Amino acid sequence: MLLAPALTVTLAQQKKSLKSGSTQKQYDVTSKVATVYTTADQSELRLTKTGTLRFKDFGQPLETQLCVFIDPSRTFQSMTGIGAALTDASAEIFAKLPKESQQEFMQAYFSPSNGIGYTLARTNIASCDFSSDIYSYVAEGDKDLKTFNISHDEKFKIPFIKQATAAAGGKLTLFVSPWSPPAFMKTTNNVLKGGKLKPEFRQSWANHYVKFIKAYEAKGIPVWGLSVQNEPMATQTWESCIFTGEEERDFIKNYLGPTLHKEGLASKKLIAWDHNRDLIYQRASTVLNDPEAAKYVWGIGFHWYETWTGSGQQFDNVKKVHEAFPDKNLIFTEGCVEKFNFDKLNDWALGERYGLSMINDFNDGTSAWTDWNILLDEKGGPNHVGNFCFAPVHADLRTGKLIYTNSYYYLGHFSKFIRPGAKRIISSSNRDKLITTAFINPDGKIAVVVMNKSGDKLTYNLWIKGKAAETTSLPHSISTFVIQ
Repeated sequence: MLLAPALTVTLAQQKKSLKSGSTQKQYDVTSKVATVYTTADQSELRLTKTGTLRFKDFGQPLETQLCVFIDPSRTFQSMTGIGAALTDASAEIFAKLPKESQQEFMQAYFSPSNGIGYTLARTNIASCDFSSDIYSYVAEGDKDLKTFNISHDEKFKIPFIKQATAAAGGKLTLFVSPWSPPAFMKTTNNVLKGGKLKPEFRQSWANHYVKFIKAYEAKGIPVWGLSVQNEPMATQTWESCIFTGEEERDFIKNYLGPTLHKEGLASKKLIAWDHNRDLIYQRASTVLNDPEAAKYVWGIGFHWYETWTGSGQQFDNVKKVHEAFPDKNLIFTEGCVEKFNFDKLNDWALGERYGLSMINDFNDGTSAWTDWNILLDEKGGPNHVGNFCFAPVHADLRTGKLIYTNSYYYLGHFSKFIRPGAKRIISSSNRDKLITTAFINPDGKIAVVVMNKSGDKLTYNLWIKGKAAETTSLPHSISTFVIQ
């Protein structure tokens, strides 16, 4: 496994927060040096330090000159974190690895110096498709939740989350999501294949979130936030539950929001929607146009699976939510490449999908980004309904070794260099073949990500305030420039 050399990032306490689009003091690049890290197809480069750049006087670019323009004086949303889901499947596979592979895995994902420095995580409340079994935390018919216990999670998932937290330096921002209420609370009496929450169980279900959060925190796992329902408009073969926009709005307003506040959990970040970009504006407007519901909501979560409907990746819908509700946050809560095929583990399109999504989502106002399963086996599971998928890292349980796909490195070009508290700044390309985003970290270092989605080798200038540094982008590559 090739990893970038250690990059020291000291997270100094951030100064007074700047509003979106606000102006900072002028950024002097006269003496600045940009360190370049690159991952490229048809090469050995994987988050590899490939050189340093110095800025020289440049002035006005010509239209014939390929450039990426950086403006650090304009700042936008703050970064909450980048990470992945610590599912039952991931935890179970991790437990089956030999100790040396376990240690490698934790370093590779959570160390900011020797790995890609994940700071954000998600986990499931009760079972999901990426669980080996279907399980609940309460006995059948227990409306009062007297039998509630999380003993199921103590075998694999809780130890896994604790080790990840330790590897991340003792702090890991964790949010939690349910796939379905217990069967007896639903109109279908089944956790699978959709159905709805019965009206008489709305308060009981709200209490269930509280029970889960408090149980995890009693085990030493702080919970930062929660989403209302994973994919509330999808009737899946696995655990699922349908909420219309009005139903989610009213459940938040009348049950979940007040219950969190009453139980001392008002500080937990409540995330609505948690489904695809295609309906994100309709759901956000339905929930957030109601002040009584909106006051409980931290932000809107979204996935990328709208491509299954043939609609493409509708990035502009995310931007519309950000423009309409600038006081609320946007968080990418789940995405993966589906239909696992072991022979496709080296497919370069895996990573490019991540790069395309992350750059567009951040530029549209997203402040947190969460991959789906952090680890799966050589079959793309386990999964109790056969819905096998890709992960950035797979464990080959036949050998005990880890397999790193290029999506791991593409993710690392963001997570390793854009740290919590960083503010997005302007980064603009004058050609479609290069797409870009940029952030300024709390320690003052700028991280510029440039992705070349073409098959061409491109020479261009990184331009800041009348000065520029010339560099080359390899075909199908991604680079991060750390401006010291």
